[in-house]
Amino acid sequence: MRMRVTHIAAAPMLLWLTAGPAAAADGLDGRSMGLAWAIPFAGLLLSIAILPLAAGRFWHHHRGKVAAAWAGLALLPIALAAGPGAAAQAVVHTALAEYIPFILLLLALFTVAGGIVIRGNLHGAPATNTLLLAIGAGLASIIGTTGAAMIMIRPVIRANDDRRHNVHVIVFFIFIVANAGGALSPLGDPPLFLGFLRGVDFFWPTVHLFWPTAIIVGALLAAFFALDSLIYAREGHLRRDPTPDRAISVAGGINFALIPAIIGVILLSAALDWGTLHIYGTDVAVTALARDGAFVAIILLSVALTARGNRSDNSFSWEPMREVAELFAGIFITIIPVLAMLQAGTDGAFAPLVALVRGPDGAPDNLAYFWITGGLSSVLDNAPTYLVFFELAGGDPAQLMAGGATTLAAISAGAVFMGANTYIGNAPNFMVYAIARDQGVKMPGFFGYMLWSGAILLPLFAAVSWLFFAG
Repeated sequence: MRMRVTHIAAAPMLLWLTAGPAAAADGLDGRSMGLAWAIPFAGLLLSIAILPLAAGRFWHHHRGKVAAAWAGLALLPIALAAGPGAAAQAVVHTALAEYIPFILLLLALFTVAGGIVIRGNLHGAPATNTLLLAIGAGLASIIGTTGAAMIMIRPVIRANDDRRHNVHVIVFFIFIVANAGGALSPLGDPPLFLGFLRGVDFFWPTVHLFWPTAIIVGALLAAFFALDSLIYAREGHLRRDPTPDRAISVAGGINFALIPAIIGVILLSAALDWGTLHIYGTDVAVTALARDGAFVAIILLSVALTARGNRSDNSFSWEPMREVAELFAGIFITIIPVLAMLQAGTDGAFAPLVALVRGPDGAPDNLAYFWITGGLSSVLDNAPTYLVFFELAGGDPAQLMAGGATTLAAISAGAVFMGANTYIGNAPNFMVYAIARDQGVKMPGFFGYMLWSGAILLPLFAAVSWLFFAG
């Protein structure tokens, strides 16, 4: 144990010594960073993967401290190399430009969706389950993967709580509802929303990602129906259903109005320009601050005006959101040097990786854009990864929507679809995992889930990439 503590304590100095000065007054310079700067990020990912299985009780009580420790190990070398002010500016920028808007949007959708209850009990036969997943996929591009997942996950769990084998239902739910279903709208998934804010037309994903999405969602629904039918036939006698039978009804009160309010706030914040404020080295749009304030107001309205019985019947708990907030705070901080190295392009430590997305003549390799954007989205969170490759492809929305349409489609599809490869590829994945586990579903661990995604998703992604992005 002493050796491990010593190695961890020495990590920040190792980063500094192996990378040299890595920050300037105007931000991090990824060109002078070595790969050792990624150690805290890799350490946090390994903690998320291993500790829930190896030390579940410790993880449950101390996961926030673990995330904070890795975040501190990422910030300390920045402070050593460029001064405490640079480290503080990096945190402020990450908080104001990325983490706070990200968490508030998730919290708003989580709170509002948690106030909409589908009462009654469906029985999780294969056809019923497939229909529920299809409905969730349709909702995902309208109210976002988070909103759709939060509304649909509890009815899906209740429908299958008498099944002896129900893990596969939740796994496919993550594949379809929490990821692929959100590919047709900027409201569907955070990467597409970031593209919309950068100037990509609202309906561009609907037109250019329709067929890849239709193929992936259709194939997943067909595969799920076949697998669920096989498991259902072999289960024999089901367990006693813990959910009493009663007619299906939907209730939500004010929350039915608050979901379109969230959508309206997002659209208005992108359409209006009220100037910017300079906050400790970060330019923040006033409309962005107003948007975040509106999210807080929506959350408070939902909490105050939702009937208590709704959240009670939903078995609603703040614990999944708390877990996401704690872990993604660490992820957003430890990812700072990783993104800086990626943004350095061919001048950074990830130059060999970046070079893979360009052909010998400098033209974009769309197949590589799909797989590398997707591969990194699996572990870096898909929203910031999308931005990195959007900029790497030129960053000009007008050019990318026209002559670079295939490249933009490859980046968008990779970010959205492959966010399903791990629990941390897209925020709703972890929320669904936490809710299902809280409801008694024996969800697979980090690597166990990857066995599912590797066996089912990767061959499907290979087919889609060959059809749409090869050549």
